[in-house]
Amino acid sequence: MKTLKNFVVAVSMAGMASLSGPLMGDVDPNLPDYERASGVSGNLSSIGSDTLNNLMTLWAEAFSQFYPNVNVQIQGAGSSTAPPALTEGTATLAPMSRGMRQSEIQEFEARFGYPPTELPVAVDMLAVFVNKDNPIEALSLPQIDAIFSATRRCGYAEGINRWGQLGLTGSWDNRDFALYSRNAVSGTYGFFKDNALCGGDFRASINEQPGSSSVVQGVSESINGIGYSGIGYSTSGVRAVPLAFDDSSEAVEPTPENASSGAYPLSRYLFIYINKHPNRDLDPVTREFIKMVYSKQGQEIVERDGFVTLPAAVSERVLQSLGIN
Repeated sequence: MKTLKNFVVAVSMAGMASLSGPLMGDVDPNLPDYERASGVSGNLSSIGSDTLNNLMTLWAEAFSQFYPNVNVQIQGAGSSTAPPALTEGTATLAPMSRGMRQSEIQEFEARFGYPPTELPVAVDMLAVFVNKDNPIEALSLPQIDAIFSATRRCGYAEGINRWGQLGLTGSWDNRDFALYSRNAVSGTYGFFKDNALCGGDFRASINEQPGSSSVVQGVSESINGIGYSGIGYSTSGVRAVPLAFDDSSEAVEPTPENASSGAYPLSRYLFIYINKHPNRDLDPVTREFIKMVYSKQGQEIVERDGFVTLPAAVSERVLQSLGIN
């Protein structure tokens, strides 16, 4: 766990640009092919992130092709549901779109005597979406904070209440915002609060949604709409706005290349947490599922679902830390 913990810190989003190998949309050709193992049967239960729900489902479908007798159940109500499910033993896999909080780790440690194991499985870009007919060209994080928050901790001089304050003219000048947000159980909500609102508080007027797809749907149905979710939930009815770290920085598109370089301000790792005893091997079902996730087939699914793949060097390092050959 110590090795993996150090590894995860080393490849945190702050240090993403230092990762060796292609952290891009293309699947690393050096990733290993997954091969079916013998003697694998039983059940897998996944409880956690809504952002990861579709990806977990696709991985489960692929896993079932290798192991038709393994039963995989998936629930995706939000990242905050993952830690208690892992701690209580109702989930084998705990996908999260944010890192576990210290209090969540402590509750797990109090039960088992060791911390949960954190596995970075893909990279996501949190997009700020507007309606497809909205002409806004770019936004900075301080502007986003001034739109969504009541506290403006990122330092913008005033609250932004109309599109005209962002330079839009004509019929847009006096239009206010229809704000769409995930709810508080969501890891996406927590990540956006910490990184786009500088830890501040959301406005009371936000429309909280239970899932990322409903955020995007709300924005697509409202000409004044603005909301955030993982880039993989983009539809033809919305547009992801290029983002800048501050008002003096260049705005960049949410592309795999910009996530890889660290140029895109709202990039993040997506995680699966598991219960791995430091002195015991993983059970065969969990071991093979994790092995498949870090294989060429597993990362091809990451790419297909709209997320950013991991390089082979990361896959190899994680699997070695788990004692998986």
